[in-house]
Amino acid sequence: MFDNPVDLIEKIRLGEDTFLELKEVRFAGSKVTAPHRDSLADELAALANSRGGVCVLGVDDSREVLGIALDRLDAVEDFVREICVSSITPPLAPVIERLNLPSSTGEMQAVIRVDVARSLFVHRSPGGYLHRVGSAKREMAPEYLARLFQQRSQARIIRFDEQPVPGATLDDLQPVLWQRFASSRVNESREVLLDKLAMARQDTDGVLRPTITGVLMATQDPRRWLPNAFIQAVAYRGTEIWPQGDQAYQLDAQDITGPLDQQVLAACHFVRKNMRVAASKQEGRHDVPQFDLTAVFEAVVNAVAHRDYAIYGAKIRLRLFADRLELYSPGMIPNTMTVESLPYRQAARNEEITSLLAKCGLPESERGFSGRSAMMDKRGEGVQIILDLTEKLAGVRPTYRLVDESELLLVIPAATLAG
Repeated sequence: MFDNPVDLIEKIRLGEDTFLELKEVRFAGSKVTAPHRDSLADELAALANSRGGVCVLGVDDSREVLGIALDRLDAVEDFVREICVSSITPPLAPVIERLNLPSSTGEMQAVIRVDVARSLFVHRSPGGYLHRVGSAKREMAPEYLARLFQQRSQARIIRFDEQPVPGATLDDLQPVLWQRFASSRVNESREVLLDKLAMARQDTDGVLRPTITGVLMATQDPRRWLPNAFIQAVAYRGTEIWPQGDQAYQLDAQDITGPLDQQVLAACHFVRKNMRVAASKQEGRHDVPQFDLTAVFEAVVNAVAHRDYAIYGAKIRLRLFADRLELYSPGMIPNTMTVESLPYRQAARNEEITSLLAKCGLPESERGFSGRSAMMDKRGEGVQIILDLTEKLAGVRPTYRLVDESELLLVIPAATLAG
């Protein structure tokens, strides 16, 4: 938007509108006194809640480029960044750029341009839930706010995993990761294939961009766009999180990222590395693990496939204790399902993600985790497999329960090992 200084200065000369906000910058000593932090937070959140736009700091309401002193640019940038993190919920991550623009006298002045993309989320600022109406910000009417939450959250008209990701481009998707879903019998362009796979969709400006599904399945670090799209794995020494005595209470910890299929395999390797294994001499010597890795594999696949990615700040948490494995998956159970109905019913919150996981082949070397050739089985048997295999190994069935109506917790008991 206004991609070069010439376009931007022409836009400034026309004045503020839906996509442009102008702010003069003033200081008292080393402190920024204008714009007021709450006012700027409201303006930036309103742009994100609408169709995005640009805020230029260093230009006053009369459209005059006043500029910012060069030795004050760092302070202004820090001011903007701190507002985006502390005064807006969920936080914003705009593009902040320094550039020179000519004043009315032709003198070049330093300004700061803040590029705010249309957000995947609905943002609250000190003034409430605001959006942009022409050159002004307005509090959203309840029905408008409800509709926006519907479009950008779990109860959506367009499923969240099909939403185009603002600021992402098709070049951000790695060919080696999306081409694995292409048919060798069909020769299609990148754009056509990604659209058919729901890995790309047109945004409101008609630009084809990667979807949530696209960045989750075809980028090496989805956290660039979805900061909490990873698995936080921790192995504890005993049966509680906090240490006993002076012993270190964590045996191992890892933030597992990457495409979703790689996250699943890395989580299984984490469990295999940190669980205990005993040797049994019954019917010939063989190893007895604490956890059935096929059950663990199914549990992690279900977590990455069905979690609610629209909940900002929520991540999958894997907790490995001496007597159990806990797996927390963000989001309530979809549709009308209940905890009790999980083994018998099937519902997909993220249909496009589950579709690609069902097509995603397992490397030959990793098929010991599930015994099948694909990451996911769409027949809905995963929960029953988790229950049956764990009960066979540990003698106790796993349990599911909702935590604060915001995440699903699966507890897999460990087998009791001799010695």
